[in-house]
Amino acid sequence: MKLLLVSALLGCLATVYAAPAEGMVRWCVKSDKELQKCHDLAANVAQFSCVRRDNSLECIQAIKREEADAITLDGGDIYIAGLHNYNLQPIIAEDYGEDSDTCYYAVAVAKKGTDFGFLNLRGKKSCHTGLGKSAGWNIPIGTLVTVGQIQWAGIEDRPVESAVSDFFNASCAPGANKDSKLCQLCKVDCSRSHNEPYYDYAGAFQCLKDGAGEVAFIKHLTVPAAEKASYELLCKDNTRAPIDSYKTCHLSRVPAHAVVSRKNPELANRIYSKLMAVENFNLFSSDGYAAKNLMFKDSTQNLVQLPMTTDSFLYLGAEYMSTIRSLTKAQATGATSRAIKWCAVGHNEKVKCDAWTINSFTDGDSRIECQDAPTVDECIKKIMRKEADAIAVDGGEVFTAGKCGLVPVMVEQYDAVQCSAPGEASSYFAVAVAKKGSGVTWNTLQGKRSCHTGLGRTAGWNIPMGLIHKETNNCDFTTYFSKGCAPGFEVDSPFCAQCKGGGQSVGGDRARCIASSEEQYYGYTGAFRCLVEGAGDVAFIKHTIVPENTDGSGPVWAQDLKSSDFELLCQDGTTQPVTKFRDCHLAKVPAHAVITRPESRGEVVSILLEQQARFGSSGSDSSFNMFQSDLGKNSLFKDSTKCLQEIPSGTKFQDFLGEEYMIAMQSLRECSNSTSDLEKACTFHSCQQKK
Repeated sequence: MKLLLVSALLGCLATVYAAPAEGMVRWCVKSDKELQKCHDLAANVAQFSCVRRDNSLECIQAIKREEADAITLDGGDIYIAGLHNYNLQPIIAEDYGEDSDTCYYAVAVAKKGTDFGFLNLRGKKSCHTGLGKSAGWNIPIGTLVTVGQIQWAGIEDRPVESAVSDFFNASCAPGANKDSKLCQLCKVDCSRSHNEPYYDYAGAFQCLKDGAGEVAFIKHLTVPAAEKASYELLCKDNTRAPIDSYKTCHLSRVPAHAVVSRKNPELANRIYSKLMAVENFNLFSSDGYAAKNLMFKDSTQNLVQLPMTTDSFLYLGAEYMSTIRSLTKAQATGATSRAIKWCAVGHNEKVKCDAWTINSFTDGDSRIECQDAPTVDECIKKIMRKEADAIAVDGGEVFTAGKCGLVPVMVEQYDAVQCSAPGEASSYFAVAVAKKGSGVTWNTLQGKRSCHTGLGRTAGWNIPMGLIHKETNNCDFTTYFSKGCAPGFEVDSPFCAQCKGGGQSVGGDRARCIASSEEQYYGYTGAFRCLVEGAGDVAFIKHTIVPENTDGSGPVWAQDLKSSDFELLCQDGTTQPVTKFRDCHLAKVPAHAVITRPESRGEVVSILLEQQARFGSSGSDSSFNMFQSDLGKNSLFKDSTKCLQEIPSGTKFQDFLGEEYMIAMQSLRECSNSTSDLEKACTFHSCQQKK
């Protein structure tokens, strides 16, 4: 009782003295045992203090209110912490060593000698680490719902806890309603804290070991080495495997636990510095505190600082986010509006998208709804968060989206004949173009000014810079080109020096070097215009751009241009007319593709096929054309698109892009300065990457 009173008093004092001294870090803990470890740590670290709350949610709220600064959370809680009402972000990941990296495997474990498999769990007694936690709840329950073992029609039907109660005979899922079957097997109070002996990984395993439950949902490192021979893993194919076979027998590979805090780079660096400065104290041991996994997982080997741009959604990845959403939001039902949310980049695309929405009305409902974002990377984030569903992007952006767990589902076809008789997948040639007679060749590019469609784009950046890196082995491209325009770079970069900005259009100078149509030198047409107007000596574009913008075609600024005034730069140092792109190009690359979340594939393909039957190049409704742009060029889709074609289900982004493209990307990815912040955040750990 005295200990409880002291803890309560300490908790009150921590709240009273919430305003921290300069440089202070306040750690939030959820039990008296954790508080004891935290105080011992504080005795070894200057300006480190402890704040006591009852559970993860109360700690999340305390950090939001600036009453505390940090706590280590599992994936399910990282998801909650990242929601708009809390807006916290993961800043440091636990690393479990060479086999796991900053990920772990969620597994189902049973005693050896029992005879059931993963698909025979109905009526069994179950042990969970905690309600809403990754390995103990979200992954196993999400998997059982997905494979049809647990019958659940969605949150509108009934809470998922009710469906789980009906499925298992009895359970211990700390954090559930104390009077429900989900708390029946718990030992003390079923609280989502170390006050409940069956809470967390060690607790769920103890629940199995004591015979209270028949299956435990835990992480792959939980079973002690000395006891592994007495237990087995339950595999998704209904077989069993030894405990150490977790790499081939697991429910999912999920992101490691991470320290979360408010979105404040100075605070994030301070927290990391304090933890790195710890001496004479083992952060990753709970020995002597009569509990396990206090403050950090005991299996942690070190801590890794995350890129500052990482938010909870990027950290968890599209696949895990999909699992959580399937348990926390309504499942799609026939009554739901059949519409996809298209993501438009910049003002011109938003105007066209709004027109598409108006024209797409059928039976009182629109099939297309519009979201907008300043850049493609922001659109990719929106799709991951389910705030948008789809966007058509170039190959470099397919690469980044793929690294973030999204998939290509439809591809633009530029040959009308292939639309009626599908054959070879659509592609185009990445070319280097200069003004005829300028004397510029591939061999004399060094020191010249360059025009790029955008940082990370296929024809405009990845292919030419990949080739240049291969030749020079130098990642500092500012020492190769004197200056240029590559929208997407920091505005003070030499690669923004030649950009034009918005001119008189929406955005003004704020648009200079931004990766959207607000920047007049962005995209294929923009990079060509950069060359035409003398801002650069070479433009990296696709092979159709010169003919599309010369000889009487194209916008006002291109009216007097002749295609014969330009030439292609070949890799052997020669030049060729722009019509010779098949013989003189940098690479043949895949066409632009529509990307979405894996679980949204079917709906996106179905609605786009329906839309192009109405509004495609030969559609039945002439009121709108998906593949024509009134404001600027290539809005939403390339104007040269004749139709969209479905990419076979299950096609990985690597297979879509092809070996030649992937080799160029791997070479370029040796240069961290050519990798977007989004891609760095998505590839920080490999949990959502398909092996």
